[in-house]
Amino acid sequence: MLYRLCAFVPALCLVLRLGDFQDVCQSTCGAQAPGDILIGVISQCHGEVESLSNRIKPDCFNCTDFILQSFVQASAVIYTIDVINDSGFLPGVRLGYIVCDDCSYPIKALQVLQYLLSDPLNTECSNSSNPLVKAVVGARFSEVSITVARFLGLYMVPEISTSSSADILDDKLRFPSFLRIIPSDVYQTQAIAKFMSFFDWDWVGVVYGDDDYGRSALQSFLMDAGKAKVCVAYQEVVPHYLNNANTDQRIKEVAETIRSSTAQVVLVILKEELVRQLFEEIIRTNSSRIWIASDAWSLAQPLTRIPGINNVGEIFGFSFAIGQNPGFSEFLQNLQPGPGAVNHFIEEYKNLRFECTPELLQYNECIANDPPSLCTRPPSLTFKSPLACSIPDPQQANDDFLIQSVYLNVTFGERLTVWAIAHALRNLLQCNGTHCPGEKNFPPWMLLQELKMVNFTLDNQQFYFDEKGSFVNGYDLIYWARSGNNRDLRVVGRYQPKTGNITVNKENIVWQNADNKVPESKCSTPCPAGKFMKISNVSCCFICTPCDAGTFSNVSNMANCLPCPNNTWSRKGWDQCTLKNENFFGWNEPYAIVLLTFVSLGTLLLLVVFTIFLLNRHSPIVQIAREKLYYTMMASLLVSFGSVVLFMGEPNVHICRARQTMYGLSFTLCVSCILVKALHTFVNSSSFDRNLKPIAIIVVFTTVQVLICTFWLVFDSPRVETIPLDQNMIIWLQCNEGQGVGFGIMLSYIGLLAFICIWVAFKGRKVPHRFNETGYIIFSMVIYLLVWICFIPIYVTKNEHRSDVQASAILVSNYGIIFSHFLPKCYMILCKKKSNLQHTAYLDRLKFLRA
Repeated sequence: MLYRLCAFVPALCLVLRLGDFQDVCQSTCGAQAPGDILIGVISQCHGEVESLSNRIKPDCFNCTDFILQSFVQASAVIYTIDVINDSGFLPGVRLGYIVCDDCSYPIKALQVLQYLLSDPLNTECSNSSNPLVKAVVGARFSEVSITVARFLGLYMVPEISTSSSADILDDKLRFPSFLRIIPSDVYQTQAIAKFMSFFDWDWVGVVYGDDDYGRSALQSFLMDAGKAKVCVAYQEVVPHYLNNANTDQRIKEVAETIRSSTAQVVLVILKEELVRQLFEEIIRTNSSRIWIASDAWSLAQPLTRIPGINNVGEIFGFSFAIGQNPGFSEFLQNLQPGPGAVNHFIEEYKNLRFECTPELLQYNECIANDPPSLCTRPPSLTFKSPLACSIPDPQQANDDFLIQSVYLNVTFGERLTVWAIAHALRNLLQCNGTHCPGEKNFPPWMLLQELKMVNFTLDNQQFYFDEKGSFVNGYDLIYWARSGNNRDLRVVGRYQPKTGNITVNKENIVWQNADNKVPESKCSTPCPAGKFMKISNVSCCFICTPCDAGTFSNVSNMANCLPCPNNTWSRKGWDQCTLKNENFFGWNEPYAIVLLTFVSLGTLLLLVVFTIFLLNRHSPIVQIAREKLYYTMMASLLVSFGSVVLFMGEPNVHICRARQTMYGLSFTLCVSCILVKALHTFVNSSSFDRNLKPIAIIVVFTTVQVLICTFWLVFDSPRVETIPLDQNMIIWLQCNEGQGVGFGIMLSYIGLLAFICIWVAFKGRKVPHRFNETGYIIFSMVIYLLVWICFIPIYVTKNEHRSDVQASAILVSNYGIIFSHFLPKCYMILCKKKSNLQHTAYLDRLKFLRA
């Protein structure tokens, strides 16, 4: 009979439990109120379980470290339930609640669930497939929510968290009944990475807890940071549970890592209590950084009042959608359990706040007799009111301490959660303006289905769950602004997960430096203009490397240097390119003047020789020398001297072609004439036919060179080339003889003729000495061959001196011929007149032989 009654009157089981609530469940659940439909609340009013590391048997958990913010958030759930009950939103239906404390410990949360999903006083009222609690609000930390969600998923009891953001909870296969009114950490870490990128902070540190939430958030951030080109300088882990024996030592080690690192930005993914310990260590060591808070502590108002909080540096954080909770501050100022409700959390808080304890009396006695600096304030006095020992009944006392100590806008999430449940119940119970005819003793899975489809408006904002069971309403960027010795929480921006856009109101941020400039946090100092970033092993770290010659960078932090435009150049490390200075083997060069002097002297010598030969044209010596042959040689050398002049001055393609052709043809003509002289001597010393055809020989040998030069000009013509000098700031203009094949064949052909002259002259050396010119022929041709053999390696290696080297070689060759063939004849004509008779006799004999 009792079982059937429980099935139709769910509140009856709760009434049966209230009588023994304090004795049986005080260590498990601390607040309870009856109703037609019960909502379970998993709170974290206490931060840790005492002596957890020494627990060896299934004893009760003794929870310590009362947490104001969690207490206020749990109170916000109770307040919102009362508001809904009083509003008539669910006509004829009253919501009840059971608030249980998991003490921030997953195993303790399982004990809480056993109480919420069963009736320890009457097993007939216990039906795990249709538990008395229809939905669970909580838990606060992802580590606990993961454990709770696995258990509730067994019975498909909806769990709605206001702060558990671990992305693992998106998996609906493992957590089918888990919902949350906040986005996943996937979006939070995207927002954090975008925020870092917004201020160009690419070198950051990360401190995280060793729980599922911390590890999951770290991995998500590492992926998003890589996409945003943000690098992690270090990753430090801190034990998640507050009573861990290594926590204090790890906090000191983490603080030392932060101080020694060049990273000026630190992402902290820890619970509020651990952040407090870290900041206290940072303040003690007088360190300062830019801190980015995860959602776990971004709105932790108690941290804003830590002594010395202004010395830790700038603090930013991302929080879920926050808003007003109308009337809640008045509720906290008149904090009392509602009619028919039991709330031991309120009792505990008021005892901590208003009760006169021995620790307080001892502390007051100390400060009355000694300076306050010598008196240690016990942790139990953290919440103690100055009026504690003057209040007769602490449970009737109230003040505004909670309003001043907790950022009340954070309770918007609890308000939103309860209203989401209320809207789902209104649909499930088919409520209208006067009553709700639907079955109130429904299984929780039916409420879960309605929750997934809920879509409602609160404070002009639309809310609904996405396919992963999360609200995706974005994040507010919170700035911890300095306000006296404390900090104020201000919204200075927003991140929209749907678009991936972040907005930051920079004018509302005050940087604590001389010029209010955004601090830098980079692995490497910015590379100035003239250098580029050469990436090292870490993508955000680089070496500033000077730009190579011919490239430049005109702004800082360029990934690569830009090539100089046409006709411009730069030296190594320049930030701009300048016009190149064109240079060439000019007329005013000292060596050019020397060459021109020798050209003039050579030309003058040829004119003198020509005059001497012309005035003495009837002398036997001139007639024996075949004056026409010598006149041809003079003319060819004159052209050769003229080609030297073309090796100076600014070159162009026509000059490049003309100078090589002039030299090649003129010197070939000259050597052909010398070859005729050698053949003449050779014929006179042998029995060969003496009827030589000098003109034919000269024409044939010269025509071959004409053909060579023609093919060269047609298929591989000389042209103007530029050679960079002085780190490419000066462009040397000179002629390039093409690929060198035609030029080489031309010189080789002249060399071949010179070699033939030497061989023929050597064969004709038996002619009487006074009439023998073989020595002069051999000497001049050897000089030519030596000069041009030396010219080849110099020509190849000294690119910028090709013109003056070749001009010098031509001059030496010309002078070799002048001194070997013309000056001896002039000497004989002018100084050896007594020998003219001998030459006359020789001339008569020569004429006889020719006849």
